[in-house]
Amino acid sequence: MIAEGERIVLIDERGRRYLTKAEKRQLQTNFGVIELGEAIGKEPGERLRSHLGREFVLLRPSIVDYLQKIRRVPQIMLPKDSAQVVANTGVGPGSLVVEGGTGSGSLTIFLANLVRPNGRVTSYEIREDFAKIAEENVKLAGLSDVVEIKLKDVCEGIDEENVDLVTLDIPQPERVLPHAERALKPGGYLSVFAPCVEHLQRLYHVFPDFRFANIKTIECLVREFEISPKCTRPSTRMIAHTGYLTFARRI
Repeated sequence: MIAEGERIVLIDERGRRYLTKAEKRQLQTNFGVIELGEAIGKEPGERLRSHLGREFVLLRPSIVDYLQKIRRVPQIMLPKDSAQVVANTGVGPGSLVVEGGTGSGSLTIFLANLVRPNGRVTSYEIREDFAKIAEENVKLAGLSDVVEIKLKDVCEGIDEENVDLVTLDIPQPERVLPHAERALKPGGYLSVFAPCVEHLQRLYHVFPDFRFANIKTIECLVREFEISPKCTRPSTRMIAHTGYLTFARRI
């Protein structure tokens, strides 16, 4: 049963999602005005009607809804790349994660959702405006209890020890390698997102100076399919290059 003040998602007939709260106020949409108070006491899956009689499906939000609705200032890491971080590092419940370059907090939220309730994500950000926006987005997703955002340059050092993952999305990731080596526990992982080949060249140039093995770099591309009774084919559009993902293991 939906409680008053609880966050909800309303989905209209076109599939558009509205992330809001069950409270006594109105929501303006292209399909009419919805009385959000009517969601109180209903069960997920029930319908609300606008003043025009259009139906909206009522659901509780998932982490996917929060990630799509967060405020974005710098470019966020897309789910296709965030998923590769998890797939190649094994991050899960109880993991301790250090992130360099919080940005809008997209990857922060993605990882925090996986490590809770006993894990933790500590994220370093040098820009105060970005840190503030990320904190708001983390709070929106209900993950403030497992996330700490530090206004500090990760290139100057990592305070945490014995962590499972250090993940970086910064212009000069090679400067963090000595700090990452000290912070990671043996067997822990390093993940680096780099938009350009030049970042990779600098990173690979210094890798031999540190205790990392199983180094690899990948690129993730995603293309949907258009499916209809008469024709099924790959879409002419796709989410192509966003960046290169490099993974290494501390030994």
